[in-house]
Amino acid sequence: MDVKNQNILVTGGTGSFGSKMIETLINGYKTNKIIIYSRDELKQSVMQKNLSDKYGAELIKDKLRFFIGDVRDSERLEMAMNDVSIVIHAAALKQVPAAEYNPMECIKTNIWEHRMLLMHQYLPV
Repeated sequence: MDVKNQNILVTGGTGSFGSKMIETLINGYKTNKIIIYSRDELKQSVMQKNLSDKYGAELIKDKLRFFIGDVRDSERLEMAMNDVSIVIHAAALKQVPAAEYNPMECIKTNIWEHRMLLMHQYLPV
């Protein structure tokens, strides 16, 4: 898939996989805009500073957008997906002890959110 000049949304963008994907997109592809979507404002702030230090403040200003939001919030997710052509879905609860103790939260995040993304993609409201 060609990502040149595309707007890309990365859910879970501050997580372990998401943050590496952001760096990969910055280093190897000429995207139009990368939207980093996550619910952790501290991680977003740290990521913004680290990327700014590494690549310069112009990159942040011109190419990156930081969106606070939970993938289970359909209205916020729809707002983030405005004018996006590619979604890299990396948001997930992946710690086994937390998932065992909170199974419904894991199901809501890891299963139902996929349905919401697919419905937005194929059945836009």
